[in-house]
Amino acid sequence: MLERRIILYCGASDRPPPVLLQRWAEARELAIEAYAHPAEVESLVLRGRGALIFVEDAGAAPDRLAMVRRLKSDSFTAIVPVTILAATHDPDAIVAWYAAGADEILTPLFIPEEQRARLDALVARTERDVAVHPSTRLPGTTEIEREIRRRLEAGVQFAVCYADLDHFKEFNDRYSYYDGDRVIYLLSRFLHDVVRGLLGTDGFVGHIGGDDFIFITPLSGYAESCTEILEVFDQLIPLQYSEQDRRAGYFFGKDRRGQLHRVPLMTLSIGVVTNHHRRFTHPAQVSELATEMKSYAKTLPGSVFVVDRRRGDQDLRSGPGGRDARTQ
Repeated sequence: MLERRIILYCGASDRPPPVLLQRWAEARELAIEAYAHPAEVESLVLRGRGALIFVEDAGAAPDRLAMVRRLKSDSFTAIVPVTILAATHDPDAIVAWYAAGADEILTPLFIPEEQRARLDALVARTERDVAVHPSTRLPGTTEIEREIRRRLEAGVQFAVCYADLDHFKEFNDRYSYYDGDRVIYLLSRFLHDVVRGLLGTDGFVGHIGGDDFIFITPLSGYAESCTEILEVFDQLIPLQYSEQDRRAGYFFGKDRRGQLHRVPLMTLSIGVVTNHHRRFTHPAQVSELATEMKSYAKTLPGSVFVVDRRRGDQDLRSGPGGRDARTQ
């Protein structure tokens, strides 16, 4: 899964990386680029190169310690895991490396099998952490695509539901980004709790970013999930407004031209795509159609979900209550 399958190795210029690292990298189809100067490695990482960093201990050299400390203090580079390869088991050096932010330290105390196991665990942790959205701890776009692909390859019938908040930007402008973040987190929790509560491991919930979410259900599970989600949403979201705005059901906001207009309370639009009447070969096809359905749902009043029931290129048609947006 590592997108940039390159190891940046910072070590001595007069000898190659350890054999154990070379063999482990080869087994994982990772290329090793060796550099003698920490500044070279740091420059490459800052430019987005490298999936993993390995640093030869060299007695906890100050320039290498400083490089690790700087990389781990920058949110852009901190996600790249750093492993220290130590020639001896020096407790003081180990403490210094961990204080600088190192993710793993391999010493002669560990037999080769354990060192390889530790490296495998490091990669697994890294892939898991990168794949999770930091604000909601839900799977991100990579895991969403993987889950859709998994169901396509399994040949099962499923529904992909794209949920998006309406009037969220105006809410942020009216209140604050802190209140907006609270709404996003609240939405993530009841999406997860409803879908997983109803469907268990057959349900999947992911966070694309911002106020956009994807949840995936078996074909038979989307209607009940969407209905309960919308009911919970319409009960809880008004409580995020002041009593005055909640009682009125709206507040006054300014449009792009500075003109005052009524802004309704937030609603939730869900576009649903299934493979009941269609054959998909790639997750991108599902994503494109789910985006189309979500956009259509946003043109309807209130909190709604709409379902694509086309067998071919048919026109949109609003069904009862705006709940069924496609012809049978």
